[in-house]
Amino acid sequence: MATVILVRHGRSTANTEGILAGRTPGVTLDDTGHRQAERTGDRLGTVPLRGVVSSPLERCRQTAQAILGHQSGAPSFTTDDGIIECDYGDWQGRKLADLGKEELWKTVVGQPSSAVFPGGESLAGMQERAVAAVRRHDAVVEADHGAGAVWVAVTHGDIIKSVIADAYGMPFDHFQRVHADPASVSVIRYTEAMPHVLCVNTEAGDLSWLVPSPDQQKDSKDDGAQVGGGAGHGD
Repeated sequence: MATVILVRHGRSTANTEGILAGRTPGVTLDDTGHRQAERTGDRLGTVPLRGVVSSPLERCRQTAQAILGHQSGAPSFTTDDGIIECDYGDWQGRKLADLGKEELWKTVVGQPSSAVFPGGESLAGMQERAVAAVRRHDAVVEADHGAGAVWVAVTHGDIIKSVIADAYGMPFDHFQRVHADPASVSVIRYTEAMPHVLCVNTEAGDLSWLVPSPDQQKDSKDDGAQVGGGAGHGD
């Protein structure tokens, strides 16, 4: 059972300007975003990563490079359109304050399973292709590196929220309840029985507990279920 670490890109220039960047080219990390990415890279430096997969957009690739820069090994690196930002269509590049006045905003927030962006994609379609991409990469990492392998997907807030909602088995109309702050770390371990969400939206703290134990490396069929809560990962 491989483990995926979902990392949102650091704060971008569009974030600070209150703009829905979407897939607009040239949106990069601001100074705070660079510091956030370095901090997250340092946190992940204790975990031997087998691979880093990034959205092709600049702000994610910058964050991914910060993570790779803190690795003592040489994890593979690739980009995947499957985890690119949602196609917001005509909403792309507009101020969030203005979008909040649109009638569609109520659907995006309250019933996202029905939301389709004019000239863009549906939120449900976004979740479907993002979950498929993450699960595909996860299976490849486990097949190539064994149970217990850990990898990173660097992507966007709505993508991360939708993947976590799927792992929880949460109705998609509730996915806006999940948070994914800039450069935050969320962790999912997929097993044959079910996914297990190990943490969500963390910005600090030791991650060395993600280093696979010998038992994890051997047992790919462990479903990870902790009836009664389990003993945790220790100090």
